[in-house]
Amino acid sequence: MMDNDIVNSNNKNEFDAKATTWDTPEKIERAQIMADAILADSTGIKLESAFEYGCGTGLVSIALREKIKKIVLADISDGMLDVLSNKIESNQFTNLFPMKLDLTTEEPPVERYDVIYTMQTLHHIQDTQQIIQTFYKMLNVTGRLFIADLDAEDGSFHGAGFDGHNGFVREELREIALSVVFKHIKFQDIYSINKINLVGENRTYPLFLMIATK
Repeated sequence: MMDNDIVNSNNKNEFDAKATTWDTPEKIERAQIMADAILADSTGIKLESAFEYGCGTGLVSIALREKIKKIVLADISDGMLDVLSNKIESNQFTNLFPMKLDLTTEEPPVERYDVIYTMQTLHHIQDTQQIIQTFYKMLNVTGRLFIADLDAEDGSFHGAGFDGHNGFVREELREIALSVVFKHIKFQDIYSINKINLVGENRTYPLFLMIATK
């Protein structure tokens, strides 16, 4: 396996195991806040199509389903996608379309989207530049990208053995987005996660939202 394959396999197994108990009140609240932020910053663009990467059980997209005509939800975890598919079927959501997809190793869909969003997924992906470049290609002209993730932290959020990023320095992420030729890049605070980390400390980990326009 290549390094990316190992990381992705570890992530997949971890999230498969967590899928059936994923939808806690905190995660539902966080997803609604993300959805509200996307809608608040989508004035002036059409909302015909959207793509969520690292969708998990679909909490963000379900919160957006009445505002966006078609949403494609992608993840690498079979467990998460099974839970999502059951939600779609039982609630008869007709505009949500789950897809198993790993954008670090597979080609993106040929469809182009008005909005792409991802929440707490970027820090699991080793090549930040590559995935942001892929998102850029997947957007319609003047489409918008929304990335919510951890601010840079000391590694205690995931603990020893985590192979991804320990959050991000906002200005460094801005420079990556600029190099991909995104425009109108801005950041805002979006949420704070209170968590007892693996060494037993009760810590607060802030999340940012980066918004960028193609």
